[in-house]
Amino acid sequence: MRRLEGKTAIVTGGSRGIGRAIALELGSLGAKVAINYRGGKEEAEAVAKEIQQLDSDALVIQADVGKPDEARGLVNQVKEAWGSVDILINNAGITRDKTLRKLEDDDWDKVIQTNLNSVFYTVSAAQPIMQEQKFGRIVNISSFVGQAGNFGQTNYAASKGAVIAFTKSAAQELGRYNITVNAIAPGFTQTEMFDKVPGEIQEKLLTKIPLARFGKPEEVAKAAAFLVVDGDYITGQQLNINGGVYM
Repeated sequence: MRRLEGKTAIVTGGSRGIGRAIALELGSLGAKVAINYRGGKEEAEAVAKEIQQLDSDALVIQADVGKPDEARGLVNQVKEAWGSVDILINNAGITRDKTLRKLEDDDWDKVIQTNLNSVFYTVSAAQPIMQEQKFGRIVNISSFVGQAGNFGQTNYAASKGAVIAFTKSAAQELGRYNITVNAIAPGFTQTEMFDKVPGEIQEKLLTKIPLARFGKPEEVAKAAAFLVVDGDYITGQQLNINGGVYM
């Protein structure tokens, strides 16, 4: 069922991992999908090709969403190309993992810029568009680390925890315009980013997960689609897709 036929969507960091899975899921439901990437042009174009094979339209747009002009330019390009911005998925994220004692200013700044500031930049650009059309669905990808914390990830935890707080406040402000704002907090998910974690550490992490396996990007994508398609009366919430690692 193409329940998003005629809708337009932006997925930041949409060339791989969770972002790729969400872009494909939205495309399979009929949405036009703008795939944002910072450096992975070939990967982004491959995602666009897959979406087009699903008989949906796709755009590939390069932008560093941690920079205000580029992030807002991304939103405006989609508005110019398709006439609306209906769905915004803030997925772009990076890690710079170090213990607090070793964490440097640049490690802090880059993570905050990409993971948190980008959410403000894109939402502030999309808000007037969604407000005028009296419809919008915003989904911010946080992390269970933003809820529970994690050793060696003070910068990442701070950024993802702040995304949840931003989501709650934005939901209160934008609800009157039929704009919902929700967050998804994935647990350990099998992505290129997670594959860099050494095998012995992955084995230890598995022992903390009640479902005894890591998540799949497609499982997060299904949750995002649910909020976009069926979440008309859901806003300001956190949807935890984590196998029980944090309850």
